Amino acid sequence: MSTAEAKSQKLERIEARIRPDQKRRIERAASIRGTSVSDFIVRHADEAARRTIEEHEVWTLNEAQSIAFVEACLNPGKPGKALLEAARLHEQLVEPW
Repeated sequence: MSTAEAKSQKLERIEARIRPDQKRRIERAASIRGTSVSDFIVRHADEAARRTIEEHEVWTLNEAQSIAFVEACLNPGKPGKALLEAARLHEQLVEPW
């Protein structure tokens, strides 16, 4: 995104109540980074938000897990009694489209 595009986007405000010790620590960290408190907070909150979303939406598998997943997809087992019973109940209880 170019600087002109970034400036043309509407900005929104967010507020937070923090303890005095948290404020002092954030101010100190922002000063060490050579940035404003607002920029520091936004940057780090956005990074934390991205990591949180990724942790909940992305699966990371090692080699053995990847092989097991692909094998299960390519060669699924036969449905057991519980699954067959659940499918039968579903057909009884849910109307078709």
